[in-house]
Amino acid sequence: MISKFTAVAGFVAAVLAGMPAHAQQASSKLDEVLSRGHLILGTGSTNAPWHFKSAEDKLQGFDVDMGRIIAKALFGDPEKIEFVNQSSDARIPNITTGKVDITCQFMTVTGERAQQVAFTIPYYREGVGLMLKADGKYGDYEALKAAGSSVTISVLQNVYAEDMVHAALPEAAVDQYESVDLIYQALESGRADAAATDQSSLAWYMTQNSGRYKDAGYGWNPQTYACGVRRGDQDWLNFVNTALHEAMTGVEFDFYAKSFKTWFGKDLTPPEIGFPVEYK
Repeated sequence: MISKFTAVAGFVAAVLAGMPAHAQQASSKLDEVLSRGHLILGTGSTNAPWHFKSAEDKLQGFDVDMGRIIAKALFGDPEKIEFVNQSSDARIPNITTGKVDITCQFMTVTGERAQQVAFTIPYYREGVGLMLKADGKYGDYEALKAAGSSVTISVLQNVYAEDMVHAALPEAAVDQYESVDLIYQALESGRADAAATDQSSLAWYMTQNSGRYKDAGYGWNPQTYACGVRRGDQDWLNFVNTALHEAMTGVEFDFYAKSFKTWFGKDLTPPEIGFPVEYK
């Protein structure tokens, strides 16, 4: 006698056998994007050097270039992108509702956010840095630290500002300002000995004012930036990870390195040939 379980199993197998392969498995976002012919990227438009408009009203920045890397991997053309201009608080909702295929918008990886979206591999490690005048009194971080309470640091106004600065310079005086422009002005005028803010912002400012300022050579408060995609689609996540990985370590390294130089003013060392560096 044929058991009920065997009969049901046979029926299911027969149904699946009659279905095309793509219908047996939910299609991936990867297939959807390839079929559409362009990538839909969520990002911002007001934060240099990450995502902002050029004088010609063209969206540019490091986040934008990460999208171009993915588009090139998809279509062989980095310009096959539709940009969705979004605020920071729309980054995750636009992923979960399917409004965008992916968000690349200086999004810090956290455990809470990772419960809502799937993060790609990191493409940048942010942190706080210190900027000095090139011809200023102090030459580097060690000199600032040795000067103790004689040093004044300008920083963006925040409830955590003093604690943040004192994590690196425990005795420094801390002057808080309402905008990033004002912390730079305090350094330029001599009211501050160094300015403390995101290292990427300092790098961009120094790139725009070549020779006038320098990095103190110390960073702290690390945070990881990664793109985000909808949870539950491993094929799409794997593809994006492959595109970003090969941009940082493989065939598209020149594209990534050029972007890094443009927005942060730093030359990257090419990946070492031979044994894959990520397994050392």
